[in-house]
Amino acid sequence: MVADAAPRTAGRFLASAPGRNTGLVVALVLLCLVGVATAGDRFADLDNVLTILRLASVIGVVSIGMTFVVTGGGIDLSVGAIVALASVWATTLATQGMAADTHWLVVVFTALAVGAGCGVVNGVLVAYGRIVAFIATLAMLAAARGLAEIISNRRTQILNVPGFTAFFDASVLGVPVLVVIFALVAAGGWVLLNRTTFGRRTFAVGGNPEAARLAGIDVRRHTVVLYTLLGVCCGIAAVMLIARTTTGSSTHGALYELDAIAAVVIGGTLLSGGRGTIAGTVFGVLIFTTLSNVFTLNNLSTSAQAVAKGAIIVVAVLLQQRLARRGGA
Repeated sequence: MVADAAPRTAGRFLASAPGRNTGLVVALVLLCLVGVATAGDRFADLDNVLTILRLASVIGVVSIGMTFVVTGGGIDLSVGAIVALASVWATTLATQGMAADTHWLVVVFTALAVGAGCGVVNGVLVAYGRIVAFIATLAMLAAARGLAEIISNRRTQILNVPGFTAFFDASVLGVPVLVVIFALVAAGGWVLLNRTTFGRRTFAVGGNPEAARLAGIDVRRHTVVLYTLLGVCCGIAAVMLIARTTTGSSTHGALYELDAIAAVVIGGTLLSGGRGTIAGTVFGVLIFTTLSNVFTLNNLSTSAQAVAKGAIIVVAVLLQQRLARRGGA
């Protein structure tokens, strides 16, 4: 009996949040050891570590928003296109002119407004239009990317707002501002999901929408808020991307939907909804960004990176299913 109880206890631990996060930490440490073994000082160098964190920060903010939507039982394939549209709209000559006449925060507010607007449209289509989330956000993907191309005329727009670039190029105690923003968004997301009524309602809506409705939760309104929250995260990511590249382009955010969903799944959030973890998503983002960095330092192709990401996603989903069954047993 003791021998039978041990595997069940281990299964319950691995299916729990601490168990999942422990596994992610171990995976990240092993990946770092591989990086040190294959790339040596080039990987362990402080500048390279900061580069990994900078790259992780942009997609990390999108992934935090995606965690809320997936936990609430939805999905969003349009995040990359929304980032592109927000970056283009925030760097038009008209927007830059307003920023020059008033304050560089105009660029930030424009990107946030565009992201939030796209999120509201997605939420309304899914919640009130009763369109399947996959189809509604696929339509937004095409529309937002097309609108970004129309506005920019398929050209890269250069940002020339000195106050904006000076602020985002700075650092806090040696930590780049972009990384600080990611940390703040992650901390805020964790509190919102785990310590507020909004978070509990998100778990309820994702786990059983009908039961949530009978419990008095306005499921449709809550769904709109979730997609709007993700849209705001896309706006923040667009601001960070503009700061990092000093450009707005219709090509920004390519395949962000894949990277964000992959990080969320790797982190332990169920694609079927009802369970989500911000800490796991952060680890998922760091794992994928570190993996890409190791591949780049070893001169491996982006095609190989894509294959590796796809394999990791499949393995993660299979492990989710197995651990869920074992934990239930």
